[in-house]
Amino acid sequence: LFTIRTAPKAFCRTSLHTTSNTLMRDTCVFPLPEPHDLFQASQMKFEDFQKDLTRHRRDLRACSAEVEKVCKLSDQDNLQPFKDKMEDFLAQVTHLLLPFSFLELTVFFSVKPKAGEKEVSPNTFFSIWHDFSSDFKEQWKKENKSILKERLKAAEECFRQAKEKATYSVKPKHATGILWKKTLT
Repeated sequence: LFTIRTAPKAFCRTSLHTTSNTLMRDTCVFPLPEPHDLFQASQMKFEDFQKDLTRHRRDLRACSAEVEKVCKLSDQDNLQPFKDKMEDFLAQVTHLLLPFSFLELTVFFSVKPKAGEKEVSPNTFFSIWHDFSSDFKEQWKKENKSILKERLKAAEECFRQAKEKATYSVKPKHATGILWKKTLT
């Protein structure tokens, strides 16, 4: 946990400075899941999630069967664009509901179970990521502010230099009605 708590500062500084052109725009988006979302995930019961996933897969199979039924009973003239749109939709949803293993996920992220536990619980996994995301977001905001301050200073300096270069001269009123004439040198 020491590594996870101290890593955000170093990670944030290097990742934000090296990619400041892409990350630090007028509309900057936090690159990780929101800490609140990770906290909510840590409070979720994994069994409930599995039940919801099973229900969604069952609903997807029923929807797929209905699409096939409609496609068989429809005339060729009336079949398109329904068939293409439903095939795209089913392909996207099927990809989202692919089976995954929480155990594989914990192994991928090298999360070890707490002492006395046989395997990593979702609460443990998401609590670690909540802590990391919270720390990272805090450092990310600080780094974002400092980069914006640097840009503001650079813009002010550029404006100051342009202002020093420009000279204005005021000439008396001409018969044509022109009151001021600015000349830049």
